[in-house]
Amino acid sequence: MFSRPVQTADLPHICRFATSAEELFFAYPKAHYPLDVTQLAAAIAQRTHATVIEHDGAVAAFANFYRWEHGGSCAIGNVLVAPAQRGRGVGRFLIGQMCQLAWQHYAASEVTVSCFNHNTAGLLFYPQLGFQVHAVEARQTSSGETCALLHFRLPRPAAP
Repeated sequence: MFSRPVQTADLPHICRFATSAEELFFAYPKAHYPLDVTQLAAAIAQRTHATVIEHDGAVAAFANFYRWEHGGSCAIGNVLVAPAQRGRGVGRFLIGQMCQLAWQHYAASEVTVSCFNHNTAGLLFYPQLGFQVHAVEARQTSSGETCALLHFRLPRPAAP
């Protein structure tokens, strides 16, 4: 498993990672299902460090930063893992790589990630990596229902 910057040829593969409108909402609330290359490219153009994980010769996961502040906070977004790779450590590796980018490129004091209340897998996943909830925000689902967006943060590890 290794990480690298996203390439144009990766986009059609990444677009297939969200297998339902709900999964796409979790990763990219402004997008319309099914995710297409145009929507994904637009998100990438507004963000930084669009990163993929390759595993077994295929693109297995994707994420980027939607906010990045030198010495401040870096926020991970558009987290998508290929369905066949879920539960195999790919997501854990992806988030670890994104944290390393934040620490190394931005000297970030913390990394944040957000998760909707009905994304049970995400709510259980991020605390396993050391992230803790620090805020909750009311949001609207694509159907107009109120939901909660939980904001998690992970402080930069202390230097040895």
